[in-house]
Amino acid sequence: MPIVEEARAKVNLALHVTGRRPDGYHDLDMLVVFADIGDSLTLAASEEDRFLIDGPMAAGLSADSGNLVLRALNGFREMTGWMEPLSIRLTKRLPVASGIGGGSADAAATLRGLCRLHDVPADDPALATLALSLGADVPMCIVSGPARVSGVGERITPSTGQLSFGLLLVNPGVAVSTPQAFRGLERRDNPSLPPLPAFDALRPFTDFLRHQTRNDLEPPARAIAPVIGDVLTALADLPSIRFGRMSGSGATCFGLFDDKTSAERAALKLAREHPDWWIEPAAATF
Repeated sequence: MPIVEEARAKVNLALHVTGRRPDGYHDLDMLVVFADIGDSLTLAASEEDRFLIDGPMAAGLSADSGNLVLRALNGFREMTGWMEPLSIRLTKRLPVASGIGGGSADAAATLRGLCRLHDVPADDPALATLALSLGADVPMCIVSGPARVSGVGERITPSTGQLSFGLLLVNPGVAVSTPQAFRGLERRDNPSLPPLPAFDALRPFTDFLRHQTRNDLEPPARAIAPVIGDVLTALADLPSIRFGRMSGSGATCFGLFDDKTSAERAALKLAREHPDWWIEPAAATF
């Protein structure tokens, strides 16, 4: 029986770069949510290893050994000694190199599916080590729940998930290199996030995001891809938006709305004005 895992889009509501370690990794302090849209991974027993990529964004990926899905599979095999052949199908719906964790979510979904196939507990310490070795976003994508995330991405403090809202994800069709965005930082010792109050409504939550948080990667990303500024302006002009910002290292930006229906209406309006942009309404919780 095939196993299907969803690789949900990760959205950085806030991203503070607070330091740089001797190994070159950056210390971060982030608020993340996961949208109810994303890629899909289907895993099934097979006579030989197969890896197929399809979906609307498949052309942006190659199915070679550098793909994070195959790296996750090979890492899991090294961890467990399991070598049976496997068929993996990745249905790619999220833009590549877009700041919403697509590749990391794909790797995490692969690991979750392999754990289900082989009864490996999701909280196995070896799995956490493997996930972090694949990328700083992979551990949080394994959890795929709203959280405050710090360190290089290994310290995950889940939020209650009781505050629901609509999301609008917008990408202008430009890929931004995460290493290049980090290289463009003017400083790497920025302040951490303040203490998080409890939020029972969207308005105080968006006020908190607007006045007390930021995305430190937005200025260097906008220098690389100035069109990000156009996306943020277009989002700000939507009448029902509550808050907007760039996610991760870009170029995807997001808007928060009262509910998914409001995000869907905004998506229709924005798509008429910018038919060449990737525009997807979604829902999330924090």
